[in-house]
Amino acid sequence: MLDRGFRSLYELRFPEARMEFLAFQKAQPGDPLGKAAEAASYLYEEFNDKKILTSAFFLDDAKMQNGADGTPAQNRNDAFLAANHQARDMARLRLKSNPNDAHSLFVLAIADGMESDYDALLVKRQIASLGLIRQAEAEATRLLALDSSAQDAYVALGASSYIIGCLPAYKRAFLWFGGIHGDRAHGMEELQTAVSRGHYLQPFAKIMLALACEREHQMDRARALLADLCNQFPANPLFARELALLEVPSGGD
Repeated sequence: MLDRGFRSLYELRFPEARMEFLAFQKAQPGDPLGKAAEAASYLYEEFNDKKILTSAFFLDDAKMQNGADGTPAQNRNDAFLAANHQARDMARLRLKSNPNDAHSLFVLAIADGMESDYDALLVKRQIASLGLIRQAEAEATRLLALDSSAQDAYVALGASSYIIGCLPAYKRAFLWFGGIHGDRAHGMEELQTAVSRGHYLQPFAKIMLALACEREHQMDRARALLADLCNQFPANPLFARELALLEVPSGGD
């Protein structure tokens, strides 16, 4: 159910994805990953609606620094927040009885990472996202010490690190004093780890890394990632459109 749901998500069939995630929740009511997956579907849908996962957004410094078009109130997604908070609460409850529950730490790292991206890119609360980034990093570190195969944990961490690394120097200096060290190269390394060994979030890591590669003028690498996505998800017009844009002659890479 989860695999089918995530495939529908990456094909931009969001209602179908949520049907699978809700079916999983009914079959496994105590598993917080079902709610985290539902939350991911709302966040990915919002990113798609706001065209965040496009080169038009990622290659525009003003958009990267200021977030999606629209006011924070207009961009607020209550369905995402509700599902994500439920996933977090369920995971924390399980951790009370077993502090070394790797599965629950996995859900927490994903939930906190997703909400930090939501705060930074949609509702433009970059400072508020700092605490969530710190939490996600701590959870991912604990998780990977317990289960080195949980590579999906790197997706939100890599995305956050890269996005913060793209901020102006004065903002990054402020964040540095707050203990957040955004780093574009490190963020891309974390995304590559998720691309190489991730599972549910691997395609999300691929599109994020492809767009980061475009910003860094690594066009061949971006083409390869987008071509993989087109082969995996031929029904997704976003991936095909982004690859087509890279095939337009531009006077060289």
